[in-house]
Amino acid sequence: MSDNKTISGFSKLSKPDKVKWVAAHFFQNPAQATQELMRWWNPDGEQQRLLDGFSENTLSNFPMPFGVAPNFLINGKVYAVPMVIEESSVVAAASSAAKYWLDRGGFHAKILGIKKLGQVHFSWSGDVRKLESVFEDLKTELRQDAAPITVNMEKRGGGVTDIELVSFTDQEPDYYQLKVSFETCDSMGANFINSVLECFAKTLDRFISTHPIFDEGDERDVNIIMSILSNYTPECLVRAWVECPVEKLGPFDNGLEAATLAEKFRKAVRIAYLDPHRATTHNKGIFNGVDAVVLATANDFRAVEAGCHTFAARDGQYRSLSHCAIEDGIFHFWLDLPLALGTVGGLTKLHPIAKLSLEMLGNPSAEELMMIIASTGLAQNFAAVRSLVTTGIQSGHMKMHLANILNHLGANAAEAADAMKYLEGKTVSFTAVREYLKQVREKVAV
Repeated sequence: MSDNKTISGFSKLSKPDKVKWVAAHFFQNPAQATQELMRWWNPDGEQQRLLDGFSENTLSNFPMPFGVAPNFLINGKVYAVPMVIEESSVVAAASSAAKYWLDRGGFHAKILGIKKLGQVHFSWSGDVRKLESVFEDLKTELRQDAAPITVNMEKRGGGVTDIELVSFTDQEPDYYQLKVSFETCDSMGANFINSVLECFAKTLDRFISTHPIFDEGDERDVNIIMSILSNYTPECLVRAWVECPVEKLGPFDNGLEAATLAEKFRKAVRIAYLDPHRATTHNKGIFNGVDAVVLATANDFRAVEAGCHTFAARDGQYRSLSHCAIEDGIFHFWLDLPLALGTVGGLTKLHPIAKLSLEMLGNPSAEELMMIIASTGLAQNFAAVRSLVTTGIQSGHMKMHLANILNHLGANAAEAADAMKYLEGKTVSFTAVREYLKQVREKVAV
């Protein structure tokens, strides 16, 4: 391993040379590291070139399991939901919840809004009353200048829906923004929104610097700080819910009656609303389901997470994204999520598995995908909370994790089969599996 760990022009190296350089400078066994990195290259050269184009300085591929949660009944339509995640218990839990609600009316979902937002941030020391007096003229010029960018989106029914002037001068001297609302149809729209905003920034600069209402000098001097979409989209919102008579919730194998389960469940969700420590883990469970489908459809899970976590803290405290109520003997469980998604553009039609994911879902619109993903998040949350208030989370989780533990401990096929049989009905832990394998191997050695 070389001590010289800096390089100029790394991005210009061929992919094999990138691998060799990184292996030589950052691994104890360069040959072994090179072999392992290259082992995961796609044997189909065209597919590998496609994958390499998704990122920069690629060395290899990072495989993730592509699973499916069947039996999702959403708004009367049955789906098999694709999920990309490395935790088997997540897919199992989503599948279990889907099957559970299949006989109780399924999941319901509706779109509450599809507005997305972007902002042109700028500093300006002029008289805001003058700008407000000519703001309608400015909006006309903004739309005219951006017309070559928006024309195709407008043909599909989208485009710029509103433009506002927002002042933050009470918090930061001379700071304003153009707050722009968009509808982007079936595309997530990030590139479209950012292109429009950068065009708006140029128009704003020209408008203020040349309009006769503004005095010569500082009043015509605009400092554009930045133009960028917002990943917080509280008005691009979807609601998913389940409901049934309380008596249909149980009873359960552990003897917990339906009414008791319903109240414990309601209380657990209420705790997540009140306590940010619990809310964080509670919402993480929702994103176990959400992120898995977002990844499977090649959408931006970082943007989704950022927007939803902001939404969870919108009243000043981080709270649960889901809610539960029991009214007139009916159990209600629901969540609202701001989801800015796309089913066209970006990687959704480029990534070969993402294309299969969308086909599996019936090639949904962006709005339908919002409802599918919100329902999956709700299913995951339901399964987790139900486990917490009944058997506890570790029982099912560790059973699903058993295969990973056996692999970690180097169990062969026979040892793994014996361990699974031996541990059936018992508490699964890393220590228990290790001790069992130790006993088995000691007997074989004798």
